Amino acid sequence: MGSVFSKILVANRGEIAVRIIRTARDMGIKTVAVYSDADRDALHTRLADERVRIGPSEPKLSYLNSKAILQAALSLGAEAIHPGYGFLSQNAQFAQEVVESGLAWIGPPPSVLKLAGDKLSSRRFFAGSGIPVVPGTLEPVGLEEAPEAAEELGYPVVVKPAGGGGGIGMFVASSPSDLRDKVEKASRLASASFSRSEVYLEKYFPRAKHIEVQILGDEHGKIVHLFERECSVQRRFQKVVEEAPSPSITPEERKEVLRLAVKAAESCHYVNAGTFEFLFDLDERKFYLLEVNTRIQVEHPVTEMITGVDVVEQQILIAAGEQLSSTLSSLNYSGHAIEARIYAEDPWSNFMPSPGRVSRLELPAGPWVRVDSGVYEGYTVPEFYDPLLMKIVSWGQNREAARSRLVRALKELVIEGVKHNRSFLVNVLQHPRFVDGTYTTRLLEEESLYRVRGEEGAATPDTERRERGAQDKAQKVSYWRLLARARF
Repeated sequence: MGSVFSKILVANRGEIAVRIIRTARDMGIKTVAVYSDADRDALHTRLADERVRIGPSEPKLSYLNSKAILQAALSLGAEAIHPGYGFLSQNAQFAQEVVESGLAWIGPPPSVLKLAGDKLSSRRFFAGSGIPVVPGTLEPVGLEEAPEAAEELGYPVVVKPAGGGGGIGMFVASSPSDLRDKVEKASRLASASFSRSEVYLEKYFPRAKHIEVQILGDEHGKIVHLFERECSVQRRFQKVVEEAPSPSITPEERKEVLRLAVKAAESCHYVNAGTFEFLFDLDERKFYLLEVNTRIQVEHPVTEMITGVDVVEQQILIAAGEQLSSTLSSLNYSGHAIEARIYAEDPWSNFMPSPGRVSRLELPAGPWVRVDSGVYEGYTVPEFYDPLLMKIVSWGQNREAARSRLVRALKELVIEGVKHNRSFLVNVLQHPRFVDGTYTTRLLEEESLYRVRGEEGAATPDTERRERGAQDKAQKVSYWRLLARARF
């Protein structure tokens, strides 16, 4: 394949940086890796053609240092920047600076990033475009306005930051007495995490599914979907296990959610890869748009496994001005795929991150098993970033084949030196409600699966001592990341 760019800079780290570098290499494109002091020996720096230090270990001084990243791209002759997910991937100002510098931004244009980055303006826009959004307020609410708005919506309600994401600052309030505390807490965390304290309310649906649609759009106005994913296994509004296609909807419902996603993407002139996320109320069998993720998603491999489409490759081609292939309009999917996220964290101690050296690593293999990893044996997991180690993805001709294959793959995985969530994920995949597909977004909460110990978390005489010491260990973890991963 001839290259559309000769060199791109990957403005990220970990498994997603490795993922992007590998596709770029397949396309004949040279890559530049950026790294902080903590990532000097990271896998992505070893795989890239060039590497450049951008700052100290703290994210705000390195991976969030837009000036250093842009300077690195320009000085090393990169023609484009791929931001991956997280960090600066949805920063409209940075995207604008990249474009103004003469480089290509491998992602949605700044106008779309601005629209989707503000949850309230996004809700107003899509509601005005005829897309059903989750019932809730379209303006910020404070302690005075919240009670009346909640009564009108009906309890329970979700308090959400207007400028946030990743589950940070989101709380469910089940009564008027509970609401004040949750609004104050959400506002405080939103201010600390996003430098913006505004919050709003949405109706909370206890029996719901999280269904999202992968969208691609080119600069010539063409929009296509790559079918849907289900991401209903969640902890604190963060995804744990994802699968494609959804086992929870009928063919007619699939057509409806795909239609809504394409209509929403067309209404905002979406360009590049994005995910339109919907809440599916099981009682009414109705879809509501939750939000738009204007970047590549952690769970994109399940879509790739059932469609055969390399989403990163499409991102690069679109950013280079290429038109989407006509074959994407008539694409179908094959089989079923499931993804499990492997974190260096302790499920049996409130999911506290577990930085440290990976002293032993044996990865699963075999037919129809994919591992997207950012670590290697001997690698030291830094304390400064999200502790995602890798993603293990399985494909099968049907859902049960994919599920059982993923369980097998997880049981083959060996990681020593850091705590991890392997047995927790096996527990989830073997739970009867996951096996039969009836699980909802409340599965982990209702079944208390994070309290079921596996072999890595087997009760020992020092279990209580270790759990009491979890908070001490957490002091080493960046505050905003701790907030994102802790259960409240």
